[in-house]
Amino acid sequence: MSRTVRLCVTLGLLCTAAVATAVLFGETGFDRAQYAAAFGDPSSGPWAVLWQVRAPRAVCALVVGAALGLAGAVMQGLLRNPLADPGVLGVSATAALGAALAIVLGGAGVAGLVEMSALAGAAVAGGVLVAAAGLMRAPEALILFGVALSSFAGAATALIFNLSPSPIAQAEVMAWLLGSVQNRSWVDVAWVAPALAMAAVFAGLSARGLRMLTLGDETAATSGLSMGRLRGFALIAAALATGAAVAVAGVIGFVGLAAPHLVRAAVRGDAGRILAPSALAGGLILVVADLAARLTPTDQELKLGVFTALIGAPLFALIAWRAAREWRL
Repeated sequence: MSRTVRLCVTLGLLCTAAVATAVLFGETGFDRAQYAAAFGDPSSGPWAVLWQVRAPRAVCALVVGAALGLAGAVMQGLLRNPLADPGVLGVSATAALGAALAIVLGGAGVAGLVEMSALAGAAVAGGVLVAAAGLMRAPEALILFGVALSSFAGAATALIFNLSPSPIAQAEVMAWLLGSVQNRSWVDVAWVAPALAMAAVFAGLSARGLRMLTLGDETAATSGLSMGRLRGFALIAAALATGAAVAVAGVIGFVGLAAPHLVRAAVRGDAGRILAPSALAGGLILVVADLAARLTPTDQELKLGVFTALIGAPLFALIAWRAAREWRL
């Protein structure tokens, strides 16, 4: 059994244990009789709490985290930048713009409309980035373009929020931007899972190219690698995964940044083999973070995006500091 397979099996077992813990334990404790009802009586209240509230929330956190972890690994491999994450190219911000626009226009009451708007925003960003990648050969240029796209989408979202005449819509937009898997159902899981599967296919198609890209553009090109095809597959994978995650859970930062770093040493920096472990690590991070947010003793439950930002911002600073030291050396 290879090192990568062993790592994936270990992370898979940890994800299973984390989801089971998130389902079995919550802010409201159960006694033995209630646990017996939860596993034996589908008409009971404990059964509904475990399988209609906690279980879909935990599984939703798992698939959203996996999507963000996969997108982060793809972006870091494509841009050859350890500080890249799904938000660096503006896909998260553009998906959030689509969701905010749907909410302000009254689409929150239509089932699936907000999610479809977020996916449409991510698709637009992905199409723009694929077109830009054909014109911009240098990774740095694509990063700068992504930063500009993210800034524009963020400003447009703020404008929509500012001009919204409804305080209810403003509150819904703000809740979306903060990110959460609270009150998610199996329907939400069904939204993100197919998009994650499609993103995994495109990521798999780009794995060999990402591995060759670590040797440099010239070496990769002389080996027959089609850079246009690689950028297209990688950007489609990142846009699909990020768009699906934002569509279901709102904007959640730093998971895509942190997940690849947790497993990079175990795969010896292989940009192709890091994809699956990064997805599993991202899922594990978000399940644990959501459980911690739920169990934190506060009057109002912490939003998941806020919680990950509080943990992720110092990590981002540490990674940036280490990268700066390596560049100086």
